[in-house]
Amino acid sequence: MFTSTGSSGLYKAPLSKGLLLVPSALSLLLTLLLPHCQKLFLYDLHAVKNDFQIWRLICGRVICLDLKDTFCSSLLIYNFRIFERRYGSRKFASFLLGSWVLSAMFDVVLVEAVQYLFGVTVASNLPSGFLAPVFALFVPFYGSIPRVQVVHIVGPLSITNKTLIYILGLQLFTSGSYIWIVAISGLISGMCYDRKVFQVHQVLCIPGRMAQFFSWALEPIFSSSEPTGEARVGMGATVDIQRQQRMEQLDRQLMLSQFAQVRRQRQQQGGMINWNRLFPPLRQRRNINYQDGPRSERRASPPLEVSEEQVARLMEMGFSRGDALEALRASNNDLNVATNFLLQH
Repeated sequence: MFTSTGSSGLYKAPLSKGLLLVPSALSLLLTLLLPHCQKLFLYDLHAVKNDFQIWRLICGRVICLDLKDTFCSSLLIYNFRIFERRYGSRKFASFLLGSWVLSAMFDVVLVEAVQYLFGVTVASNLPSGFLAPVFALFVPFYGSIPRVQVVHIVGPLSITNKTLIYILGLQLFTSGSYIWIVAISGLISGMCYDRKVFQVHQVLCIPGRMAQFFSWALEPIFSSSEPTGEARVGMGATVDIQRQQRMEQLDRQLMLSQFAQVRRQRQQQGGMINWNRLFPPLRQRRNINYQDGPRSERRASPPLEVSEEQVARLMEMGFSRGDALEALRASNNDLNVATNFLLQH
């Protein structure tokens, strides 16, 4: 099943692994063993503006001096590793670099705007750490990750595959007095970079040769092996539910393998894929056993009418309308399966 975080582990996410290990280790070192060195990593905007201590922009915005912020930001980076898997390490690093640089400018603008409009003098020390790019990642997370309901509570309230990530972000947002400045500047910078405002994605990007150098020098250190034997579908509380979930998982694996074969044929021959012919609708599930006979296959209901809202979601992720329509029809209007088709192949 396609979730907000993908498969477990840090496979194909060396940059995310580096951001988890190195800043967290330095944060623990400064907090527990070298507290007298913390003053060198304070994010002091007044010192930057008045004394031109530009080095504080680097030190103060990389290493986090609060263990709660370190824990929450590490969990968010782990969940946002899906973007590195989807776009590649270079593009993911370019987004982090661009949002990091833009948020530094927006921090100064927000502090001056608050003082000018409301007469409130913000404390000289803002929360330190790699926080603004983490908040910036909420922009593509909100726009490109499908929202899938997991548990329905009451009325319009429901728990989705994205609820826990938003709760973590809210926890980080409320962890300090002035962290809202860093959060807002991060969100604004994420929107500017994601929407390609003033072509910042071309200016603030990782050069190709630098990406090749880091790929050669650091990727072997932070690379992770491919997870094997993981259960992508959570096992239910009863044997019947477990059987049904295994059946659904096998169905999806079979359809994905068929999709890969058809994509290869399409690349060789060209033209539009007849999804409905190649992928029959998912068979109806039974909650008690595996007994699937020819009669149950004949009784399978036809695909539902394709939802324009789901088509729009897939098109927002960069897929063509034709592929989105055919993928939804092939998956019986299942947004999860359709997204798996288009992303993994």
